[in-house]
Amino acid sequence: MSCEADPLVLDFVEWIAREPRAYAEVISTWKTSCPRLTIWEDAADRGFVARETVPGLGLVIAVTEDGEKLLRANGR
Repeated sequence: MSCEADPLVLDFVEWIAREPRAYAEVISTWKTSCPRLTIWEDAADRGFVARETVPGLGLVIAVTEDGEKLLRANGR
């Protein structure tokens, strides 16, 4: 895995890594009207975050093992 990564993707993955976030919170916080700025979709497509259902919480977005590796490789 390359150590070069989009800084906004790194920021997003780091934010998710602090704690799994409710899907609605992710959509609300990281929404954009710019089709060229797809930070959280890019992170999901690259396998750094994933959707999962957690009993009592519902649908959440959590960091994957690849996301954790990305953060470590970039000193975060």
